[in-house]
Amino acid sequence: MKSIFSTMFALVALVFSLQAQPPGGGGGDPEAMKARMKERIKPMLVQQAGVSDAEADKILDINFDFQMKSRPIRMDQSLSEDDKKKKMKEAEDARDASMKAIPLTEEKMTKVKAFYDEMRKRQQEGRGGQGGGQGGGQGRGQGGGQGRGGQQR
Repeated sequence: MKSIFSTMFALVALVFSLQAQPPGGGGGDPEAMKARMKERIKPMLVQQAGVSDAEADKILDINFDFQMKSRPIRMDQSLSEDDKKKKMKEAEDARDASMKAIPLTEEKMTKVKAFYDEMRKRQQEGRGGQGGGQGGGQGRGQGGGQGRGGQQR
């Protein structure tokens, strides 16, 4: 179960980082960022993971709130790696407890995890497999390169 949440976090972090800034740059309003994220991701989450609109809203809210709490931790250069890990663990535990409280069946959790795994994979392929740290560049050499074998809508 923990790996499901870790995977979801990694994908949401990726999606959030790509969508967090408006086209002109700058930070932007967190509520506006959350609304854009929901607008883009929610329909796919509902369709592909088989969750209800209400469940999707909760999943997206939980992950967005986690992002808002975890980003400053990751960016804080005054913290040691151990301190960052400790604070991230606390944030992850809080997120995991919130996800369990939705509640989702094991089947839905598995589908949500698969949804986020697929989104992360597509994001990495769209950037030429240039993952940021996690995965160690696994996107390169797999799937035949950019523009090949990808699913298009």
